[in-house]
Amino acid sequence: MAHEHVHSGEAHQAREFGGAFAIGIALNAAYFIAQIIYGLTAHSLALLADAGHNFGDVLGLLLAWAAMYLGKTRPTPRRTYGLGRSSILAALANAILLLIAVGGITWEAIHRFTDPGEVAGKTVIAVAAIGILINGVTALLFLRGHKHDLNIRGAFLHMTADAAVSVGVVVAGLLIVFTGVHWIDPLTSLLINAVIVWGTWGLLRHSLAMALDLVPPHVDPVAVRSYFEGLSGVSAVHDLHIWPLSTTRIALTVHLEMPNGSGSDQFLHSVCEHLQTSFGIEHATIQIEQNAAACSLAP
Repeated sequence: MAHEHVHSGEAHQAREFGGAFAIGIALNAAYFIAQIIYGLTAHSLALLADAGHNFGDVLGLLLAWAAMYLGKTRPTPRRTYGLGRSSILAALANAILLLIAVGGITWEAIHRFTDPGEVAGKTVIAVAAIGILINGVTALLFLRGHKHDLNIRGAFLHMTADAAVSVGVVVAGLLIVFTGVHWIDPLTSLLINAVIVWGTWGLLRHSLAMALDLVPPHVDPVAVRSYFEGLSGVSAVHDLHIWPLSTTRIALTVHLEMPNGSGSDQFLHSVCEHLQTSFGIEHATIQIEQNAAACSLAP
């Protein structure tokens, strides 16, 4: 028996966060362009480092937005689960893009220590201060969904990190203005990169785990198996699989051995309802067997 609510998670996210993605992308794209212009004008690698981070975020927001809408597509004979998995790939691509940007900026920062150049501290302060406002507002747009969807969480974490990084750039600009020490700029860019890596590592780890079909971290597979084993009439459980269909939907398949053949429709409906309410497993497929020895997948 298959028990499924067709893409309800993705449809809800698309309705709730479509406007947030549009606003966030517009604000950050405009700010990225401003950072490039003023970063080059002020000769500030810290500002350019933050611009590289923001560029990755704009691409990440675009990927996350596209994946959110792809997740709404209905299953077809060839795409039997729809395209919900695109949200997982978007989260993974988001993390990889940021780490690539960090590598390039770190390389340039190391070279800047030998030739830091003149940095216009006041320009750096002004542009970064605007970034605090823009990134803070954008992060708030995704605050509601960051605990329930890895795709939304990626957007929220990046915007929050951007706001924190902009604070760091403001501090660097102030130090340059008051001390005249210009190697503070490449040092700040390295600190920014460390913040980016720290904030991105969890996203990379979780999205990679989802892409590899690992059991989602908030689902305890031992508890799920124990639940099945404790059901009335179930003598054995085998071929249990739990994996993410998207960043918001989880699937499960299992074979239950029930010698008395009591696996009625009411029993299956009750089990699927419990899996959804207790474990967040939305799409469950349960096979009832009277004699597991006849099953080719039985241990």
